[in-house]
Amino acid sequence: MAETKTKETEADVYKFISSFASTEQKKKDSYELIKILQDITGEEPRMWGPTIIGFGRYHYKYKSGHEGDAPILGFSPRKAAFSLYIYSDTEKSNSLLSKLGKYKMGKACIYVNKLADINIPVLKELCVESIKYISEHNECSCRKKYND
Repeated sequence: MAETKTKETEADVYKFISSFASTEQKKKDSYELIKILQDITGEEPRMWGPTIIGFGRYHYKYKSGHEGDAPILGFSPRKAAFSLYIYSDTEKSNSLLSKLGKYKMGKACIYVNKLADINIPVLKELCVESIKYISEHNECSCRKKYND
């Protein structure tokens, strides 16, 4: 079975943003996303692999037997667009997407060019919904906070 490549590292989040974010706007939006996701999760930002900034951690196990750890929420300030790892396929999340603003959807992530293109309160609701989903289906540090 293949080993998961995206693991938590000791790399400095702010050095990563400084060197990786391609524009000043991308850097500014990255710092704003850190604030938003940190406020929601109560977790410090950590690097996951070389390009993902994650918050918290949970353990997953698929029916295939593959298992590993992943950040509860996360993002990457990629050149073309931000990759937001904040989505869980729930009825509420799908309803919220219609109010999010300008984005594209991948299999498990949302792509946005800049934060000004989206509705931040809806982004926050999507994050909370994702945390609830993850905490109901996986072992995570978020379980107590969002299921009380």
